[in-house]
Amino acid sequence: MKNKFMKTILALIISVSTGFAQKELEEQTKISNEGETQITSQSDLPKSTAGLKGGYNLATVKFDGNGDVGERSGFHIGVYGESYFAKVASVQIELNYSQQGYEINSNSGTFTQKLNYINLPLSLKLYPIQNFYFEAGPQVGLAISHKEEFDSEFNLFDSEQEFDPKSFDYGANVGVGVKTNDGFTLGARYYFGMGDIYDEGNPKNRVLQISAGFAF
Repeated sequence: MKNKFMKTILALIISVSTGFAQKELEEQTKISNEGETQITSQSDLPKSTAGLKGGYNLATVKFDGNGDVGERSGFHIGVYGESYFAKVASVQIELNYSQQGYEINSNSGTFTQKLNYINLPLSLKLYPIQNFYFEAGPQVGLAISHKEEFDSEFNLFDSEQEFDPKSFDYGANVGVGVKTNDGFTLGARYYFGMGDIYDEGNPKNRVLQISAGFAF
């Protein structure tokens, strides 16, 4: 059910992005046909912006040899700053609170680990057209809290076992989105954790984020 919901959201974002792309392409073609030329200078660059962003997390982890486990739903919220160094390229830095973790389901119940991070993503954003972007870049995170929940009948793990995450996490993000001329953004991003959450099983974070933001 969750996967179907996320596919619907992603399809909606791609549809909106395609609409922006088509509109921008038509406008550029019209300008070209009229024989107009544009000269890009430093003053022509879009202005740097800062704002708030937040949204939905669908998080899981990947264990060595065991594939992905069940997802945990959560949210993320934070601030960002975006600075352009070319008309079609910018660098964006963020500071976010992010709810992550995973679930393991068995016939006898469910084990849930809730992992909460302060994350610092740094993204290179490319705008092939004005309102549509691709993004990619590294991310580091600091684990600030965790909580384990066992159903009363769950016996896959020893309920006294410690699941303390390592303090630091690192990995990479890739994503797409749209940004209006008024500074409103809508995007989808996937995080590939490269650092082990803890040693046993070498689990690594995986997070799909759907976010909205606005510039100050």
